[in-house]
Formats: sequence, structure tokens, C-alpha cells
Amino acid sequence: MELRHLEYFVAVAEERHFTRAAERMRVAQSGLSASIRALERELDADLFVRHTRRVELTDAGHALLTEAHRTLASAAAAKNAVAAVRGLLRGTLTVGSEQCLGVLDLPPLLSSFRRAYPGVEIRLKYAGSAQLIDQLRANRLDVGFVALPGAAPEGIRLLPLATEEMLVLCHPAHPLAEKTSVAVADLAGEDFIDFSADWGARRLNDQTFGVARRVSVEVNDVHTLLDFVHQGLGVALVPAPVTRKPQAKGLCAVPLAAPGGPGWQVSVAMPATSPAGPATTELLRLFSKEII
Repeated sequence: MELRHLEYFVAVAEERHFTRAAERMRVAQSGLSASIRALERELDADLFVRHTRRVELTDAGHALLTEAHRTLASAAAAKNAVAAVRGLLRGTLTVGSEQCLGVLDLPPLLSSFRRAYPGVEIRLKYAGSAQLIDQLRANRLDVGFVALPGAAPEGIRLLPLATEEMLVLCHPAHPLAEKTSVAVADLAGEDFIDFSADWGARRLNDQTFGVARRVSVEVNDVHTLLDFVHQGLGVALVPAPVTRKPQAKGLCAVPLAAPGGPGWQVSVAMPATSPAGPATTELLRLFSKEII
């Protein structure tokens, strides 16, 4: 089984389309299709169900995809380890992050890393923390910056960075704007603007309120959340860094009275089953220098 065949297989699985996968891998579609057929013959199993405009993974394909990600990640780690011994740092560093974590500013951090190690290709993905954890488990990310309440998820190692308080954000004309603090019980009848279920703040809010609240608007972007609060369509319970965004100017941030429970915990997340690669180690070293 050739690594090239696995790379083509992953591309088709993720793109769900042979033409787009060929364009992504910069190969002729006929060559990519031939590689997939060779892989299916070797495994004696169909990996895809072919439709007119798309393809879907079979059960065998789903099983292979997990192992293909793991195999390709291990191969890349082996190459990078050898390069590191030779005094080089190269390869690809795939970083994931939730938005507005406050404790780190990724653009200048990644810019410093690129200047120091121009041979490393950097890929950055923004997503909710739960999705980033799934991608770390599947070896699609090297490192993630996440916000998760509670203990580390299975298969993941967390290095805590900071804990921020949660604040109620509301329009200045809202009755809560006049309060110095607000109890969780007093928010039960409010309309909430909140993030989608895979965001760390949403998970913490769900733990805080249970099901006793009404989420009227669900968003997947910090600025969109702030826009809705500005329009007076609801209140939001958000981490303190969100209230410091320029787009939050004019809104009122009210602390929770005796909030209890865990705060909004920002952490570095890495797979627990494998050590950090050279590029990840250097990125975290640069980050540590910036926050000291």
C-alpha cells in the first residue's frame, strides 16, 4: 500500500468529488481514479459509492479513513523528525483554534513562526472546540487552542493557559444594563444569542443553565453574535475577551452574581497518544516567550 494512494483516498473522501480531489492534489483525474481502483483491489473492498455528481464513503471507506489519517500523520512525523536531527525544520504544521480566546493572538504568533521557520507550511483552521478535539483525535490537526469546561476529553492532553469569567452582554436599553450583577436564575426568561453547540462557551452555558433557557439565535461567529446583541434581539453570556472586542463597544457587560462552577478555560490541546512534533514544539516555545 503506497502513501500516495492513501493521500489520494483522503482527498476524495474529504472533497466527495473526484475532480475536485484531483485539482487539490494537482494530478490528472485519470491517475487519481486509477490509484483509488488499485487501492480497492488491494483491500478487496469498495471504498466509495459513486453517484453522478458526488461520492460517498462506504463502511469500509469510513474504516480506512481513520487509519489513513493516522498513517499519513505518522509518515509526516517520521520525515520531520529526521529533518530536525539534521538541524532543519520543515513539513506542515496544522493549527486549530476557536475564535477570540483572549490569551493568545494567533496572527503575530504564526507570523513569527513563519519568519523563524520558512520551510514549514502553516495551515490554520478556525472551528468550535468540540470540532477541533475531533480533528485532533483523527490526526487532522497537530495542535489546537481550545476552550473546554471540565476534564480533558478522552485521547486528548490539555495544557491550561488561562481562565476567564463569563459576563452577560446586553443592549444598553435592556433592564439588565442598570445592574451591577445578575443571578443565573434571573436570566431564565431572557432570549439568548449563543454560539453553536460545538463552541466551548456554549457548552459552558448549557452546563450553567441546563435546559431552562431560550436560545433564540444561534451563530458561529463572534462578530455576528455582537451584531444581534446590538440590535436588542437578546442577551449573550460570553467570555470576558468577547466583551473587549472593538465591535462590543456600546454594549453593557454585567458580571454573574456568585456564578459557581468552572470558568471559561483556555488550553493547548494535543493528542495524548503521541508526542508533539518538532514544529509544534517550536510553536509552543515561541508562544511561551510571548506570554512570559
